[in-house]
Amino acid sequence: MTRQRELFVWSWAALWAAAGVACSVGEGTGFVTSEDLYVQDCWEGAFDLRPTFFGANPFMDTLTIRVQRGEREIQVSDGFTMLVYDVPTIRSSFIEQELLLGLPIGVSPLGFPLPDVPIQPAATLSLYLNNSCVGQSSQLLAVNGGVTFIKLFSGDLNEENSEARITEGNFWADVADPRTAVPAPEGESEDGRPYTYPHQSRIEGAFKFVFHRGTPAQPFP
Repeated sequence: MTRQRELFVWSWAALWAAAGVACSVGEGTGFVTSEDLYVQDCWEGAFDLRPTFFGANPFMDTLTIRVQRGEREIQVSDGFTMLVYDVPTIRSSFIEQELLLGLPIGVSPLGFPLPDVPIQPAATLSLYLNNSCVGQSSQLLAVNGGVTFIKLFSGDLNEENSEARITEGNFWADVADPRTAVPAPEGESEDGRPYTYPHQSRIEGAFKFVFHRGTPAQPFP
Protein backbone atom coordinates (compact mmCIF):
# COMPACT_ATOMS: atom_id res chain seq x y z
CA MET A 1 0.00 0.00 0.00
CA THR A 2 1.41 3.38 -0.99
CA ARG A 3 1.91 6.17 1.53
CA GLN A 4 -0.72 8.27 -0.24
CA ARG A 5 -3.25 5.43 -0.05
CA GLU A 6 -2.38 4.84 3.61
CA LEU A 7 -3.07 8.50 4.41
CA PHE A 8 -6.36 8.42 2.51
CA VAL A 9 -7.60 5.30 4.30
CA TRP A 10 -6.40 6.56 7.68
CA SER A 11 -8.26 9.84 7.28
CA TRP A 12 -11.55 8.11 6.57
CA ALA A 13 -11.05 5.69 9.48
CA ALA A 14 -10.08 8.42 11.93
CA LEU A 15 -13.08 10.56 11.06
CA TRP A 16 -15.51 7.68 11.50
CA ALA A 17 -13.89 6.48 14.73
CA ALA A 18 -14.06 9.92 16.29
CA ALA A 19 -17.69 10.36 15.28
CA GLY A 20 -18.71 7.02 16.73
CA VAL A 21 -17.78 7.94 20.30
CA ALA A 22 -19.45 11.31 20.59
CA CYS A 23 -19.81 12.41 24.21
CA SER A 24 -22.44 15.07 23.63
CA VAL A 25 -26.02 13.87 23.36
CA GLY A 26 -28.37 16.79 23.08
CA GLU A 27 -31.16 18.44 21.22
CA GLY A 28 -30.46 21.15 18.71
CA THR A 29 -31.62 22.82 15.55
CA GLY A 30 -30.22 22.80 12.06
CA PHE A 31 -30.56 21.73 8.45
CA VAL A 32 -28.61 20.17 5.61
CA THR A 33 -29.98 20.51 2.09
CA SER A 34 -28.95 20.18 -1.53
CA GLU A 35 -30.75 21.13 -4.70
CA ASP A 36 -29.09 18.25 -6.55
CA LEU A 37 -27.22 15.62 -4.54
CA TYR A 38 -25.57 12.74 -6.37
CA VAL A 39 -24.63 9.44 -4.74
CA GLN A 40 -23.67 6.76 -7.25
CA ASP A 41 -26.25 3.97 -7.66
CA CYS A 42 -28.44 5.45 -4.94
CA TRP A 43 -29.48 9.09 -5.03
CA GLU A 44 -29.79 11.92 -7.52
CA GLY A 45 -31.93 14.98 -6.87
CA ALA A 46 -33.06 17.29 -4.09
CA PHE A 47 -32.02 16.30 -0.57
CA ASP A 48 -33.15 17.40 2.89
CA LEU A 49 -31.52 15.70 5.89
CA ARG A 50 -33.99 17.02 8.52
CA PRO A 51 -31.57 16.27 11.41
CA THR A 52 -32.77 15.41 14.91
CA PHE A 53 -29.48 14.40 16.58
CA PHE A 54 -26.64 16.80 17.42
CA GLY A 55 -23.48 15.64 19.18
CA ALA A 56 -19.85 16.60 19.72
CA ASN A 57 -16.72 14.84 20.88
CA PRO A 58 -13.65 16.88 21.94
CA PHE A 59 -10.17 15.40 21.70
CA MET A 60 -7.10 17.47 22.53
CA ASP A 61 -7.51 20.63 20.42
CA THR A 62 -10.03 19.12 17.95
CA LEU A 63 -13.80 18.74 18.01
CA THR A 64 -15.85 16.23 16.04
CA ILE A 65 -19.39 17.42 15.32
CA ARG A 66 -21.99 14.82 14.40
CA VAL A 67 -25.37 15.82 12.99
CA GLN A 68 -27.81 13.22 11.71
CA ARG A 69 -31.39 12.03 11.48
CA GLY A 70 -32.07 9.77 14.46
CA GLU A 71 -29.78 8.55 17.24
CA ARG A 72 -28.65 5.22 15.82
CA GLU A 73 -25.03 4.52 14.89
CA ILE A 74 -23.53 5.96 11.74
CA GLN A 75 -23.59 2.67 9.83
CA VAL A 76 -27.42 2.76 9.62
CA SER A 77 -28.08 6.52 9.59
CA ASP A 78 -28.03 9.59 7.33
CA GLY A 79 -25.95 12.55 8.51
CA PHE A 80 -22.55 14.17 8.51
CA THR A 81 -19.49 14.45 10.70
CA MET A 82 -17.26 17.50 10.78
CA LEU A 83 -13.77 17.35 12.29
CA VAL A 84 -12.70 20.82 13.47
CA TYR A 85 -8.98 21.46 13.97
CA ASP A 86 -7.31 23.87 16.41
CA VAL A 87 -10.41 24.82 18.37
CA PRO A 88 -8.61 27.26 20.74
CA THR A 89 -7.34 29.36 17.84
CA ILE A 90 -10.71 29.45 16.11
CA ARG A 91 -12.44 30.47 19.34
CA SER A 92 -9.94 33.24 20.04
CA SER A 93 -9.42 34.69 16.58
CA PHE A 94 -11.79 33.40 13.90
CA ILE A 95 -15.35 33.44 15.25
CA GLU A 96 -17.82 34.71 12.62
CA GLN A 97 -15.20 34.36 9.87
CA GLU A 98 -15.53 31.89 7.02
CA LEU A 99 -12.85 29.19 7.27
CA LEU A 100 -11.67 26.62 4.74
CA LEU A 101 -13.50 23.29 4.61
CA GLY A 102 -11.80 20.57 2.56
CA LEU A 103 -9.76 17.39 2.37
CA PRO A 104 -7.30 16.74 5.22
CA ILE A 105 -3.75 17.92 4.69
CA GLY A 106 -1.61 15.13 3.21
CA VAL A 107 -4.54 13.60 1.34
CA SER A 108 -5.35 13.75 -2.36
CA PRO A 109 -7.39 11.46 -4.64
CA LEU A 110 -5.70 8.15 -5.39
CA GLY A 111 -3.33 8.35 -8.33
CA PHE A 112 -2.74 12.10 -8.05
CA PRO A 113 0.22 13.82 -6.36
CA LEU A 114 -0.05 15.88 -3.23
CA PRO A 115 0.03 19.66 -3.77
CA ASP A 116 3.46 21.31 -3.64
CA VAL A 117 2.20 23.73 -0.98
CA PRO A 118 -0.45 21.93 1.10
CA ILE A 119 -3.12 24.03 2.79
CA GLN A 120 -4.48 22.87 6.14
CA PRO A 121 -8.28 23.22 6.18
CA ALA A 122 -9.92 24.44 9.36
CA ALA A 123 -12.28 21.46 9.21
CA THR A 124 -13.12 18.37 7.18
CA LEU A 125 -16.59 16.97 6.50
CA SER A 126 -17.99 13.57 5.60
CA LEU A 127 -21.60 13.14 4.45
CA TYR A 128 -23.09 9.66 4.79
CA LEU A 129 -26.44 8.24 3.62
CA ASN A 130 -26.25 4.79 5.15
CA ASN A 131 -29.99 4.65 5.83
CA SER A 132 -31.13 5.91 2.43
CA CYS A 133 -28.44 3.97 0.54
CA VAL A 134 -28.47 0.55 2.20
CA GLY A 135 -25.80 -1.69 0.72
CA GLN A 136 -24.18 1.11 -1.28
CA SER A 137 -21.01 3.13 -0.73
CA SER A 138 -22.63 6.42 0.29
CA GLN A 139 -19.80 8.41 1.86
CA LEU A 140 -18.97 11.74 0.26
CA LEU A 141 -16.20 14.09 1.43
CA ALA A 142 -16.07 17.86 1.26
CA VAL A 143 -13.52 18.61 -1.45
CA ASN A 144 -14.11 22.35 -1.22
CA GLY A 145 -16.16 24.62 1.00
CA GLY A 146 -16.39 27.04 3.87
CA VAL A 147 -17.58 26.95 7.47
CA THR A 148 -18.40 29.87 9.78
CA PHE A 149 -18.68 29.40 13.53
CA ILE A 150 -20.84 31.82 15.49
CA LYS A 151 -19.99 29.96 18.68
CA LEU A 152 -17.78 26.91 19.29
CA PHE A 153 -17.69 24.57 22.29
CA SER A 154 -14.52 25.05 24.32
CA GLY A 155 -13.78 21.32 24.44
CA ASP A 156 -13.68 21.25 28.24
CA LEU A 157 -15.79 18.28 29.38
CA ASN A 158 -16.36 20.06 32.71
CA GLU A 159 -17.17 23.45 31.18
CA GLU A 160 -19.36 25.47 33.58
CA ASN A 161 -19.89 28.50 31.35
CA SER A 162 -23.14 27.81 29.50
CA GLU A 163 -22.17 30.05 26.57
CA ALA A 164 -18.90 28.14 26.10
CA ARG A 165 -20.86 24.88 25.67
CA ILE A 166 -22.73 26.16 22.62
CA THR A 167 -21.74 25.22 19.08
CA GLU A 168 -23.38 27.24 16.33
CA GLY A 169 -22.37 27.60 12.73
CA ASN A 170 -23.19 27.32 9.06
CA PHE A 171 -21.39 25.87 6.07
CA TRP A 172 -21.40 25.12 2.38
CA ALA A 173 -19.48 22.32 0.75
CA ASP A 174 -18.88 20.70 -2.60
CA VAL A 175 -18.96 16.97 -1.83
CA ALA A 176 -17.73 14.07 -3.92
CA ASP A 177 -16.23 10.60 -3.70
CA PRO A 178 -12.46 11.27 -4.05
CA ARG A 179 -12.01 7.78 -5.48
CA THR A 180 -13.83 8.90 -8.64
CA ALA A 181 -11.40 11.72 -9.48
CA VAL A 182 -10.24 11.92 -13.12
CA PRO A 183 -7.57 14.05 -14.83
CA ALA A 184 -8.76 17.61 -15.40
CA PRO A 185 -9.26 18.76 -18.99
CA GLU A 186 -6.10 20.41 -20.30
CA GLY A 187 -4.30 19.20 -17.17
CA GLU A 188 -5.71 21.70 -14.69
CA SER A 189 -9.12 22.42 -13.15
CA GLU A 190 -10.52 25.87 -12.37
CA ASP A 191 -9.00 25.78 -8.87
CA GLY A 192 -5.59 24.75 -10.18
CA ARG A 193 -5.77 21.05 -9.31
CA PRO A 194 -4.69 18.35 -11.79
CA TYR A 195 -7.94 16.44 -11.25
CA THR A 196 -11.68 16.95 -11.23
CA TYR A 197 -14.76 14.94 -10.25
CA PRO A 198 -17.37 13.58 -12.69
CA HIS A 199 -20.03 14.18 -10.05
CA GLN A 200 -19.77 16.95 -7.47
CA SER A 201 -22.70 18.20 -5.38
CA ARG A 202 -23.22 21.41 -3.42
CA ILE A 203 -24.70 21.08 0.06
CA GLU A 204 -25.53 23.80 2.58
CA GLY A 205 -26.21 23.49 6.29
CA ALA A 206 -26.38 25.03 9.73
CA PHE A 207 -26.44 23.79 13.31
CA LYS A 208 -26.86 25.03 16.85
CA PHE A 209 -26.72 22.88 19.97
CA VAL A 210 -25.42 22.77 23.54
CA PHE A 211 -22.81 20.27 24.70
CA HIS A 212 -24.14 17.92 27.39
CA ARG A 213 -21.67 15.44 28.76
CA GLY A 214 -22.93 11.87 28.69
CA THR A 215 -22.39 8.37 27.38
CA PRO A 216 -22.51 7.67 23.63
CA ALA A 217 -26.00 7.53 22.18
CA GLN A 218 -27.08 4.09 21.01
CA PRO A 219 -23.73 2.71 19.84
CA PHE A 220 -25.60 -0.39 18.64
CA PRO A 221 -28.93 -0.73 16.82
